[in-house]
Amino acid sequence: MKMTFIRKIMVTLGLCVGGAAAVQAAYPEMPVKLVVPYTPAGSADQLARALAENVGKHLNQTIVVENKPGASTRIGASFVARSKADGYTLFLASNSSMVLNPMLYKDFPYDPERDFEVVAIVAEMPLVVVTNDKTGLDTLGKFVEEARKNEGKLNYASIGTGNPLQLATELLLSEYDINVTHIPYNGSSPALTSLMSNDTQLMVDGISTSLPLIKDGRVKPLAVTTQKRLSVLPDVPTVAELGSSDYQAATWFGVAAPKGTPAETIDTLRTAIAKTLNDEEFQKKFESVGLYVQAPKSGEELARFISEDRARWKTVIENNKIVLE
Repeated sequence: MKMTFIRKIMVTLGLCVGGAAAVQAAYPEMPVKLVVPYTPAGSADQLARALAENVGKHLNQTIVVENKPGASTRIGASFVARSKADGYTLFLASNSSMVLNPMLYKDFPYDPERDFEVVAIVAEMPLVVVTNDKTGLDTLGKFVEEARKNEGKLNYASIGTGNPLQLATELLLSEYDINVTHIPYNGSSPALTSLMSNDTQLMVDGISTSLPLIKDGRVKPLAVTTQKRLSVLPDVPTVAELGSSDYQAATWFGVAAPKGTPAETIDTLRTAIAKTLNDEEFQKKFESVGLYVQAPKSGEELARFISEDRARWKTVIENNKIVLE
């Protein structure tokens, strides 16, 4: 009788443990929402939708993309930061939302370190340094030389003060210790138009928007901002190989979850995303438009990557005294 009673207790305990494990293993039991802080149809939105489809297959669950654009990604980010930390509301993060904006704006609605955990870095959008054929400055070295001879007389275009592209330009100028006047525009189209008309003579742009103009011969690439040359522009040198130390700049996109999301859920998401990032078809889909899918990173590697990114741009922002309202 005693042994039977003990066996019953052991069986009951086993069922409880097994039941708890089953509950943990069930994530995700319902559709997951991926909040995208950009308007539909752009390259970031396209990346998010392809990511949602592929990761959803590995999770055996639907991932629904919800666009919440506005306020330089702050609307979407704030929404996710206030969401329940259960893995069912995710955010298409970027260096703008996780690194730059919190350092640029005086009053900020969330703290990325306190409110988010970055699950993965998905892709990087390399940048390219471009000029126009009217300048006659067909190498970065010639541009630097001209800028030194005519200090402050050359202009560079950006798509707005505090934008990652403007910060990348300021970092480049500081590497060469040259003074070029900043002319901000409201978007890529007017900025590139100013460059092609020679109102401005330099721009650091996302490869995805400049590539068609480069292929048409309407703008001239001087260098790319990556560690290695790009397959889409194999004849264009990197800034670093031209002798400017270890200069590197890129816009990155990733996935973040509200802080406090269970570790098991983060691990499940990270594993599913890693399978997607290792998929050659997924990689090739975006390379042609200038988005380079990244190799999966561990939690420690992600923390180091973001910490280095923050340190790099903090120096640029402080040295140039850039503050946004």
